[in-house]
Amino acid sequence: MGRGIAQMAAQAGSAVILFDLQPNAAETARQALADTWQKLVDKNKLDAAQRTAMLDRLRCADALASLAPCDLVIEAVVERLDVKQKLFSELESIVSKQSVLATNTSSLSVTAIGAALQRPRQLAGFHFFNPVPLMRVVEVIAGLKTDPVVCERLTAFAREFGHTPVSAQDTPGFIVNHAGRGYGTEALRVASERVADFATIDRILKDQMGFRLGPFELMDLTALDVSHPVMESIYRQYYDEPRYRPSVITAQRLAGGVVGKKVGDGFYTYREGIAQVPAEPPVPEVGALPPVWVSPKAARRAEIYQLLKNLGASIETAQAPSASALILVAPLGLDVTTLAAVERLDPTRTVGIDMMLEDAATKRRVLATNPAPAPTCATPRTPCSPRTARR
Repeated sequence: MGRGIAQMAAQAGSAVILFDLQPNAAETARQALADTWQKLVDKNKLDAAQRTAMLDRLRCADALASLAPCDLVIEAVVERLDVKQKLFSELESIVSKQSVLATNTSSLSVTAIGAALQRPRQLAGFHFFNPVPLMRVVEVIAGLKTDPVVCERLTAFAREFGHTPVSAQDTPGFIVNHAGRGYGTEALRVASERVADFATIDRILKDQMGFRLGPFELMDLTALDVSHPVMESIYRQYYDEPRYRPSVITAQRLAGGVVGKKVGDGFYTYREGIAQVPAEPPVPEVGALPPVWVSPKAARRAEIYQLLKNLGASIETAQAPSASALILVAPLGLDVTTLAAVERLDPTRTVGIDMMLEDAATKRRVLATNPAPAPTCATPRTPCSPRTARR
């Protein structure tokens, strides 16, 4: 994160000082940025003079005291309140009284961080997303005592980056990480209940819902040593709200060091930085499709009929299904078992299809069985096309 922020600041014309407690970490980051800019030169997206100028604006420091001339200091350290408070307490004794102190925290309270400072009015949240050069949103967060001028300055600076600043309240997770509880945490819950495996969940959310990364790909990218503590932090700050409860899956993987792409092993294994995604199982071969009866209460019923016609299925239109029909339901908000009971359908022949999105808007259809399907109905790909995913 620090490297990405430094890259955007240098590209925007700022003089940047890199500092890290780990030996050689700052110099390693500077060299990585030199390589990044050289690749842009090779692609004719940058000229050599620009690369040289940006490198000249980027230097490394070997002590925190070297940050004394900075008008703005952006912190990107471990997500721990005590560590951030200690760092900013040291910084405010080094920089001028007019300097802005910004925390890149993704979940901790800006007010709580500032509570340890002599000048909390100079501290604000400045939350970027990884990778910084590509993720163009940045949250600007005022603590209870933050001077509004500080947020105005940070907002203007973000625009110099070419980023879109968004004002957020100082609540746990702010905007994006709060909303993300419905993405990563719920995906972990789905996996823990063995509804589907990691790769299948990722495929569904990318192909059916349009996300660029699945939740497990995203957690591998951010790494669990970052994302799991954020889950715990937001959960605790909301007084153990059950909706935000962290998962034992990520806790165990973090304990075992299986944290993601940066170590080559996460929800996926990585070879030369490329995720090794397991192949999807082949579509079952079906000799003859059974007749299909669609529930009158199914969502997007007309689209289901068209899908079945395209597959060459025999469609029943009677008020009730025949004894040999596959029963298709399309619930919104109910599970297949409950719906079968409510509609008094034979659960051994009932399969659900997710029709939340219109057919033209999705590349994949999710089908769900229930605990009681007959063997002939237990492969929900049967009435569907090869673009269908099983849930």
